[in-house]
Amino acid sequence: MERNLQIFRDPILLADHLCNELMNWVAESAGERYHIALSGGKTPDLLFAALAANYAESRLWQKCHFWWVDERMIGPENPESNFGKCRELLLSKIDIPAENVHRIRGEKEPYQEAEVYETALRNTLPAQNGWPIFDFMLLGMGEDGHTASIFPNQLDLLKSGRLCAVATHPVTQQKRVTLTGNVINHASRICFQVTGENKAKPLSEIWSEGVKGKMLPAGNIRAVNGQMLWFADEQAASLLT
Repeated sequence: MERNLQIFRDPILLADHLCNELMNWVAESAGERYHIALSGGKTPDLLFAALAANYAESRLWQKCHFWWVDERMIGPENPESNFGKCRELLLSKIDIPAENVHRIRGEKEPYQEAEVYETALRNTLPAQNGWPIFDFMLLGMGEDGHTASIFPNQLDLLKSGRLCAVATHPVTQQKRVTLTGNVINHASRICFQVTGENKAKPLSEIWSEGVKGKMLPAGNIRAVNGQMLWFADEQAASLLT
């Protein structure tokens, strides 16, 4: 699998570039639907803001379907809600049909919601070998090397036969619903958006393809049939050789 890394001077330039790339991919896609899986955390905020600022009036939103890579089990009004933050920065500013937004209901019981979301994925997305195929998978990476809500102490979720699983944050013990590794790896295009000095160490470990990198969830993401892209700012890439 070929990996592609692009490095930008700062997070804003990175977000602007990824914003334009994403909309070009949507425009070039032949299908009537374009399925996008969005990550939470602070890193995607700049991307959401750039999309809203530059493409608020785009007609391409009519074919986009938004899904979430993971969600904290909290209500959408909670400031830590991944859906809530995206709604504030992007969804409230674009013309997208309500039925095109498929959120994980964080206010629900986690195990039941994982099953509900899995059913929605199976009923809506095209599939290959039993796995749903996203057109675009946006991933971030924590300073502990986690991605989605797959943490270093829950590497079994990378190989799970389920589409969705309940994860537990190793420090706060907060429950989350997350896509599993096989779903992520089957996306047509997987993009990591990584910024900040605190991401430099895990990024260098992953990029060296050594033992340490393979112990990190983000280091185990491999595009099965699609394209794998990494977008990093100079701080995150500062330890790369």
